[in-house]
Amino acid sequence: MNAQESIEYGTNVVGGIKPGVEGEHLGLPVLPNVRAAVEKLKPDASAIYVPGNGTVAAMEEAIENEVPLIIAVAEHIPIHDILRIHQMLRTQSKTRLVGANCPGIINTWGRCRLGFQPLPFFQEGKVGIVAKSGTLSYEAVASTTRAGLGQTYGISMGGDVLAGTNFVEGFQILAEDEKTEGIIMIGEIGGSAEIKAAEWIKEYNRKTANPKPFMAVIGGIQAPPGRIMGHAGAWAAPGEANASKKIQILEDAGVTVVDHPEKLGEGMKKLLANRSKTTNGQSTVTSVGGGASQQRRGYHTIRQRPRSSAATTQLRSQQRRTLYIKQSQAFDMLKERGIPTVDEPTVKDEKFVSISIDREARQPCVIASPSTDPEFAFQQSRKFPFAYGSTEATSADFLESVAEHLKISGTAKDGLKQLVTQLVDIFMSKEAFVVQTKIALDSQGGIHVQGAKFGFDDAAFRSSGRQAEVHALRDIKAEVREDVEAEKEGMIYVKLQGEGSIGTIVNGAGLAMNTVDALVARGGSPANFMDTGGKATSETIKAGFRIVSSDPRVKVIFVNIFGGLTLGDMIANGILLAFKDLNLKVPVVVRIRGTREAEGQKLIQESGLKLDAFDSFEEAAARAIALAKGEETM
Repeated sequence: MNAQESIEYGTNVVGGIKPGVEGEHLGLPVLPNVRAAVEKLKPDASAIYVPGNGTVAAMEEAIENEVPLIIAVAEHIPIHDILRIHQMLRTQSKTRLVGANCPGIINTWGRCRLGFQPLPFFQEGKVGIVAKSGTLSYEAVASTTRAGLGQTYGISMGGDVLAGTNFVEGFQILAEDEKTEGIIMIGEIGGSAEIKAAEWIKEYNRKTANPKPFMAVIGGIQAPPGRIMGHAGAWAAPGEANASKKIQILEDAGVTVVDHPEKLGEGMKKLLANRSKTTNGQSTVTSVGGGASQQRRGYHTIRQRPRSSAATTQLRSQQRRTLYIKQSQAFDMLKERGIPTVDEPTVKDEKFVSISIDREARQPCVIASPSTDPEFAFQQSRKFPFAYGSTEATSADFLESVAEHLKISGTAKDGLKQLVTQLVDIFMSKEAFVVQTKIALDSQGGIHVQGAKFGFDDAAFRSSGRQAEVHALRDIKAEVREDVEAEKEGMIYVKLQGEGSIGTIVNGAGLAMNTVDALVARGGSPANFMDTGGKATSETIKAGFRIVSSDPRVKVIFVNIFGGLTLGDMIANGILLAFKDLNLKVPVVVRIRGTREAEGQKLIQESGLKLDAFDSFEEAAARAIALAKGEETM
């Protein structure tokens, strides 16, 4: 169906690949491998739709046969497999990767779709969009279409730890594109892509006469420190900026940041009108994003928005990607490798040494900081990337650089070498995504570990069946019950602290993060983050209601769905099913946008149940907050 839709849209699909099979589908040739396809069809791009455990082999085959562009849409690809792919890409100059875990790329004027973006929302226009989140990018598309602006390109970075194509690479295309007049970015917590984007935008604005305006939405302001928020890449490594810090840096670069994608269309329309007036020799300041905003430097918008508890990710945060073992278990791994540990910290002057992933370099790295004080983490942490699968991290020159940054000298360097060698071995052999330690020097100049937190990649186990021994260490009894129940249903649930009067059910991690952020910004108190996944079904929605309604704090449930692959009427039927089977007592506010939204809204409105259906997020959020506070009733 996807191929048929893309062909009807105008995409020049020349054929397909099915391993070991040769034939025909939709009147086009099906070939047994990429080599045969390259020889016979001469494709410019390969869109890979196979599941996560087969995606890597398909990418390797495409790279080996020098296909110019690879679009990988699958999620749950093991991190270490992707690290290996990026090591391959570093050795060649023929192939570019987009993804993985992304909806792909669409060019509206060229009538070309490589991926699964929902075509009804797109129209030829003047705004380019580069996004980490699929569902938030659909919101941005719908908003710019409603505003009469349309789009030129939709470019997806994807939500994984390692993106094949990043914001800056997307911006470079859009800045040069004659049809693109304004640029929108959709970012989130995790990595430094937004920081690098801000640096590029600042330089672009400095060098360009009448530069194209930029707008942004950044998700994850309310993300609990250390939790992975749906997307595999939605977590911040030690010393990385959190969402609030990213917003500040983007605003300082001249980007207009709004708190919900519904504001992007009208906001960009005003920015473009102002740019046109500036071109004609006039200067105008226009309000963007609501009356509470203040402007400086023309469109640079300052907003008072809720901030997370710290400006940067704290070193003591615990990243969580299903399996994050106990410190005692991490200590056992270290002791087996001859690394001294102490259960109770004996030295206050700690240093930080971690093996994780440098998303910008697309390589593993050592992260080092001479201090573990969270206040200085962002400023003092430094990344030292190294080639995947190499011995570079234990070379003399590499370790000398790390030691110098840590202010370690003399015989302690030998202890540092032993530590880094063993941490790299754990990272590689156990397929970790982060292996972090707090270290201290003893009176004899030796190094011992006073704290350790090790996180391992669940995709290696779930998608590929590897690392069963490591994942056997998981203690489900110690985890939050709702988290475990949601996982069984293929969803992600994170309980939030506080009053928690509004339960949330949302499809897509980016949209779920933004929903929580936006509710807090409007005075609400969400009980949870819930990502039902981009392919939610009626049964999924019913399970979501069961889990969310089990929290006694919840006074109203807010369902926020933007249907791309998800159908609005199917979601509505799931909500009605939940009411019937679960005997729900709390009121429910539903916002359904996207595919078959009118049909879904009609089903809700005509149900006769304690349900309210809305098209507008602002109206739906206001209603949910008022119900939670007892200011309104059904």
